[in-house]
Amino acid sequence: METTTKTAFFNRDLSWLKFNERILMEAERKTVPLLERIRFLSIFSSNLDEFYRVRMPVLLALEKLSNKEDNDIKIDDNLLNTANQLISDQQQRYGKVLKSDLIPGLKENKINLIYGEPFPTAIRKSVTRYFLSQVMAFLQPVHINQDTNFFPSNNELYFLITLKKNEETETIILNIPSSQLPRFYKVEAGEETFIVFLDDIIRFHLDRIFPEGEITGCYSFKITRDAEIDLKDEYSGSLSDQLEKQLLKRDSGLATRFLHQPGIPANVFELLKKLFNLKKANRIEGGQYHNLKDFMGFPVNSPKLSNQNWPKLCNTDLIEGSLTEAIYKNDIIVHTPYQSYDSVLRFFNEAAIDEDVREIYVTLYRVASDSKIVNALISAAKNGKKVTVLVELKARFDEANNIKWAKKMKEVGVDIIYSVTALKVHAKVALVKRKTGDRMHYSGLFATGNFNESTAAFYTDHILMTANKEMLREVELLFIFLAKRVKPSAADLINFRHLLVAQFNLQTLFLELIDREIEHARQGKPSGITIKMNNLEEKVLINKLYEASQAGVKIDMIVRSICRLIPGVKGMSENIKVTRIVDRYLEHGRVFIFHNLGKNDVYMGSADWMNRNIYRRIEVCFPIYNEQIKQEMIEMIEIQKQDNVQAVCIDEHMNNIPVKTGGVLVSSQHDIYEFLKNK
Repeated sequence: METTTKTAFFNRDLSWLKFNERILMEAERKTVPLLERIRFLSIFSSNLDEFYRVRMPVLLALEKLSNKEDNDIKIDDNLLNTANQLISDQQQRYGKVLKSDLIPGLKENKINLIYGEPFPTAIRKSVTRYFLSQVMAFLQPVHINQDTNFFPSNNELYFLITLKKNEETETIILNIPSSQLPRFYKVEAGEETFIVFLDDIIRFHLDRIFPEGEITGCYSFKITRDAEIDLKDEYSGSLSDQLEKQLLKRDSGLATRFLHQPGIPANVFELLKKLFNLKKANRIEGGQYHNLKDFMGFPVNSPKLSNQNWPKLCNTDLIEGSLTEAIYKNDIIVHTPYQSYDSVLRFFNEAAIDEDVREIYVTLYRVASDSKIVNALISAAKNGKKVTVLVELKARFDEANNIKWAKKMKEVGVDIIYSVTALKVHAKVALVKRKTGDRMHYSGLFATGNFNESTAAFYTDHILMTANKEMLREVELLFIFLAKRVKPSAADLINFRHLLVAQFNLQTLFLELIDREIEHARQGKPSGITIKMNNLEEKVLINKLYEASQAGVKIDMIVRSICRLIPGVKGMSENIKVTRIVDRYLEHGRVFIFHNLGKNDVYMGSADWMNRNIYRRIEVCFPIYNEQIKQEMIEMIEIQKQDNVQAVCIDEHMNNIPVKTGGVLVSSQHDIYEFLKNK
């Protein structure tokens, strides 16, 4: 009997905050090594900064529409208050674990983080030498009045200083140059190690900076601004030129947060609010220190306080001849970061110098700052090969780096394609065409993550190396379309038979795959769906999963961060289980498994199920045809489904509920590493 699909959705931004809470839980977990817990504090802080730069502007806009409806959700006029309360509660937990647990834990190991206390006498001379020789060169005090022409940089650290001089009070803003110098300074004193904040080094020497006045107040602060970039669909000139102009404006966007140390005088704040356009910003009283994402550079290296080292595995190191020739014989898969990224670098390096290679095509979304892959592409172009690269200039916070590399490639003759302004290209594909005799051979890569050797060291992703000519011919057709720099229309639609490509057939085919499982369940046949992704938001696909649940399809989902689907609700989603895994590596791969009466169709790719991925991006998901690789992927996902150490379940209230630990403990990242090591 057919059921009516009920619909309900978690709020996207609150769901994201709940994900960040899961990061915080790792910092609180006493079984996690001490330095790793500090690293999780850094990740939490970095995520929260991005929330204020990207998501808070949306909440501020929604607040204005509190009595209206948009196309997606009924707007809750209490949404902003709820978000602020969640953030406040999490910040309280953050401060507690840092001050009551981690700092004492460091001290037990003779590592003294000086946090809101005077410098010990033993390190003062060393700190002063560092200040005089290094720090002073970067200090730029600015005297504030109604006519001051100064604008604080986005998310940078400053002191607000009140100074009494000649019976008058002056207001001064002093930069804390953490973008030019390390945030932490380390001093060894006997068996003890002391770590001090750059902020405190400057505070300690304020009398040297302002020798002719009495300092009456010193308050740290930072201003966070909207980081979105406005690109018009219609424009003249190159996209890179337009984007570079917009990047210069990023630091002057709408202020979403004024985070400051308590105690700023009211009249001084009113002056700042007027000068720096803080009228609509959330004013938040924090602690003495901000930008604690800088804990990622905490200057202590201690194996006993860190995760056990897992040496990178390599599944192609036994290939003595050409990697390309090996790919012609059989598909190869690389699972980063468990397995070495060297195989991927080798693929591009061999193509760059192989005299039989005629053409290379690749999409680049986020490029490493010192990209070996781009250097290989430059060498390939210099070696006379036709190289075509789609560079996505609109990858948020990586725009400037991508522009830099695009210019370098263009200088040596690489054909650079930029996406149309309203449509990002998020696909991760590469194609190499190699001619031997009269025959053209194809080899290529399909990946779930960026072609970026830096992030490959800590993102879990999967890279399929294949010579499947039908799949790779479809990649070639996609590049031909992308070179037109137009949005897809009926005249442009490509009949993809193997690949699932957003803007063409991706959503439609995923809906059909779910419908097939629904039909099997209604016929009393075995059915099931397992999906792993980063974010789940798009309501058409969520509604189809609700429909599948009501039909009796068992659905297992591993969703790292945003999840708008509400699991476990009787009559709507009782057959859906959602778990979230946070561990030493960032879970990033997207995997889709459909039971298909035991045949198990497996797809992987770049696409989350978010509005932006489905409607505003070019994404590519790809099938796994090699039976051995298919089984390998299924076994790895099964290990993750059994995780009862690092996994939590998401309940119907968005809470992170620890998985019950009856029986054998399964920590999936550790067990996957052992699984791959023993293959």
